[in-house]
Amino acid sequence: MRLATVRADDGTEIPVAVTADHGTVPVSDLLDDPPTNTMELLEPATWQLLEQRLGRRSGSGGAREDGAEFTAPYRHPRKVWGIGLNYVDHASDLSEIVPEEPASFMKGDHTIIGPGDPIPLPPQSDRVTAEAELGLVIGSYCRNVGEDAALDHVAGLTPVLDQTAEDILARNPRFLTRSKNFPGFLSFGPHIVPVSQVAGADGRLGDVEVATVIDGQVQRSNTVARMRYSPEFLVSFHSRVMPLYPGDIILTGTPGAVPLRAGMLAECRISGLPTLRNPVVNSA
Repeated sequence: MRLATVRADDGTEIPVAVTADHGTVPVSDLLDDPPTNTMELLEPATWQLLEQRLGRRSGSGGAREDGAEFTAPYRHPRKVWGIGLNYVDHASDLSEIVPEEPASFMKGDHTIIGPGDPIPLPPQSDRVTAEAELGLVIGSYCRNVGEDAALDHVAGLTPVLDQTAEDILARNPRFLTRSKNFPGFLSFGPHIVPVSQVAGADGRLGDVEVATVIDGQVQRSNTVARMRYSPEFLVSFHSRVMPLYPGDIILTGTPGAVPLRAGMLAECRISGLPTLRNPVVNSA
């Protein structure tokens, strides 16, 4: 089972469960007191209850996935951590030294868009790049955890496109927050997929491949094994900085950034996950 959000005919956003057997099923068909926000479904007990209720259904119910319009899984996480220069090869591309600790930054929820939504290029920047990334969605409260238990606190994985106004950042590294926080600079979805559906036989994510794709052509790709700091380490490290809560997202870094211009189609392709696609437009 995967979690997602779809847009109804009246424009409202509805939490759904997605399975191969049942298609896209509104959570309101499964829970007696359903939340209106998919973020409220991430804790393990709620996820397990949904799976149990789905297991009791016979046949297929709800709208089929191919007819659903997926949106961002949710709009207002408490926090989003981004990680810069986490792929060794990407750092060398930029003539940067891989930092001795994760190069973290934060993004506001005003940056969030979903699948199919346009990425607007702000007039303040002449060089905006898209970066495909593997997103870790926190599912349970997490504070001071070790790497061995870190993925137990991850509800699932999701594709991400993280945008940067690179020309602003190039003027001064202290401008990182500004360069990362224009509206539309964070797309994620369409699904939140359990780690167990993507991980290898060893329970780890090293073989997962992440690719930045423009207009159908792979521009840069790499595997999680080439990260300087593994997903487990990133969860553990940031849980020692501050508490992580259900819905918090950790962006694990990109194998490569690609400059954007209006008319392009940017994609994040990750093995084992559905593809995230967003058209690129000039800001109105």
